[in-house]
Amino acid sequence: MENQSSYFDGGLLSLWGYRLLTALVTAITLGIAYPWAQCKMVQWRVKHTVVNGRRLRFTGTGMSLFGHWIKWWLLSLITLGIYALWLPIKMQKWEAEHTFFAD
Repeated sequence: MENQSSYFDGGLLSLWGYRLLTALVTAITLGIAYPWAQCKMVQWRVKHTVVNGRRLRFTGTGMSLFGHWIKWWLLSLITLGIYALWLPIKMQKWEAEHTFFAD
């Protein structure tokens, strides 16, 4: 297999457009739409990523993340915040489980 290039082809205006949209929706819904916003940002990043000549695709949805999100925050409350230390890792694992090559 030939080693093909890996690159990111996202643009600044597109990034800021997504950030503005997701921040507004999250603020208007008082944080309820945060999982949707998180999925949109991951989807944007993954859509613009090519690894060894193969574009990536993200299949996660806000609804599927919402259930995990509620569970993770409830566990954080029950453990007085200790479980929150693992949230970045849990989120990264969830993103990886929903990221595939597009072809």
